[in-house]
Amino acid sequence: MAGLDKRDVVGTDLTDRERQVLEAVVRTYVDTAEPAGSRTVSRVYHLGVSPATVRNTMSDLEEKGYLFHPHTSAGRIPTDRAYRFFVDRLMAPLAPSPEERAKLEQQLEEAGSSAVERLVLHATRALSLISNELGIAVAPRLEEAILEKLELIQVSTNKVLLVATIRGGVVRTVYVDLPIEVPPETLVTVTVALNERLAGQSLPEIRRTFPQRLRDSDLSEAGVAMMNVFIQSGAELFDLQKLDSSQLHLGPASVLVGKPEFETGEQLKSLISLTEDRDLLTRAVGTREHGGRLKITIGEENDSSMLSGFTLVTAEYSVGGLKGVIGVIGPTRMPYEKVVTIVDFTSSLVTRVLTS
Repeated sequence: MAGLDKRDVVGTDLTDRERQVLEAVVRTYVDTAEPAGSRTVSRVYHLGVSPATVRNTMSDLEEKGYLFHPHTSAGRIPTDRAYRFFVDRLMAPLAPSPEERAKLEQQLEEAGSSAVERLVLHATRALSLISNELGIAVAPRLEEAILEKLELIQVSTNKVLLVATIRGGVVRTVYVDLPIEVPPETLVTVTVALNERLAGQSLPEIRRTFPQRLRDSDLSEAGVAMMNVFIQSGAELFDLQKLDSSQLHLGPASVLVGKPEFETGEQLKSLISLTEDRDLLTRAVGTREHGGRLKITIGEENDSSMLSGFTLVTAEYSVGGLKGVIGVIGPTRMPYEKVVTIVDFTSSLVTRVLTS
């Protein structure tokens, strides 16, 4: 499995007993969603000390910022710092079962050899159902993408659809309004001219040199008029990342609704608000730096306050030199040992299918 991202080295202030008790509390809370009491921890984890000693250790851990307890309960709940310590120091990742691997592979097979977006969407949905967290993915970043070819499809007498195929199989479409009626034969000659001058170039290079590349085309009057439209709006037309409205993929949010964290109306409302804020999620996931490793951000480690109650576990997938991101988002009370390996396997599987 790819290496894990570590924001801080936590746990250096803990004794061996505190580490054992903290691990027991984290595991108990993840499994039961109930605050962990000293008697339960002492009985289930056989720590070799009395419940009173466990209780005192819990108090010490609370003072150090690893645990807190709700006013209505004598038990303790892990803080973000506790989960970070667990992930960095204690977690023993569990490999996906053969059944889970088969389900993921089946979903990608069903997507077929169609567009990258369709395959990633299938993977995101399967990831949701298998991990029981909300699957999330963003399309490959196109900042340095290479244009493979362009197609112009006539939609009406004065509107065409520009279809840009990026190296690696990514496809983006943009509608272009024309000031005049363009005959089909002109559309063909303009398409040939665009491909001759733009195919094989990076998108930033196209945006920078667009007018110079398209001048002096040997075209009819209608073709020149059409080409002038592209010259005037080329920088916008080829800023495909900015124009892209389908960059974010989400699995079914229903997998989170049944969790105790969302049992009240207010909590459920916050979840719905989050899933509806696609710009926030696109930024949060799409701008993450992975450095070839699995990345885990827990609670307040996330940049947005709307994500302060959530954990994001993500990894990169690649296609044709481009990189996208896929993973899950869920409450900080997450079965990390299972989730991280499922996300890691899924990202590797998506890359393998896209490059095969």
